Amino acid sequence: MDSRDKTTDLLVVNNLNFYYGNNLALSDVSMPVKKNCITSLIGPSGCGKTTLLRCFNRMHDLYPKNRYEGQIVFDGHNILDKSQDLIKLRGRIGMVFQKPTPFPMSIFDNIAYGLRLNDISNKSVLADKVEKALKQAALWEEVKDRLKQNAAGLSGGQQQRLSIARTLAVDPEVILLDESTSALDPVSTQKIEDLLAELKYEVTIIAVTHNMQQAARISDFTALMYIGKLVEFDETETIFTKPANKMTEQYVTGRFG
Repeated sequence: MDSRDKTTDLLVVNNLNFYYGNNLALSDVSMPVKKNCITSLIGPSGCGKTTLLRCFNRMHDLYPKNRYEGQIVFDGHNILDKSQDLIKLRGRIGMVFQKPTPFPMSIFDNIAYGLRLNDISNKSVLADKVEKALKQAALWEEVKDRLKQNAAGLSGGQQQRLSIARTLAVDPEVILLDESTSALDPVSTQKIEDLLAELKYEVTIIAVTHNMQQAARISDFTALMYIGKLVEFDETETIFTKPANKMTEQYVTGRFG
């Protein structure tokens, strides 16, 4: 039985515009992100879905001349304010990238990295938190006897679950996934999808995917983007079976995009 309350807004995007230099990349985007749900961002290449995803933890701030207008409200505050502490924000809203990104260190040290940045140094505390994160990422049984080995020795699918575990270790409230299974084989993809189905009871997940079937399988809510604008946002079943917008219908049935 699914006991989640799918009505609570954890994040709310209000009239968001985003500019790469002088280029308007997102235009007047407004949508909620529901707590303890998976929200998929879909749309053709270049439509703005990854750009929107990176607004949620201000990744664009790593590059000059980008700017935001509007609001993304999280915990009662607009995270786009200049006063926002970006280190704290990225602890609460973590990100997993398209390509698995193990650090050149042991499996244990990969997971402990963010914990140590947060001044956690007690060995037993670190060990407990590393074990918990690896279990959350369904990786513990596969690596528990080789925690001191270099993470580069893991398979691609294991490396991606390691990246998820590293994000989970610092107890985020939201995880952003940018095409997190596109570089993986079908078996590894299935493991990640099964993992996400469990994780949504603990964290809120926003996922960019090109894979329409994946969006239909894993997500509670879906947003269709096109040329920097939000075309439609609704429950996933509605988006795929009874969309309100003609463009949405054409996209999900493969007639454009």
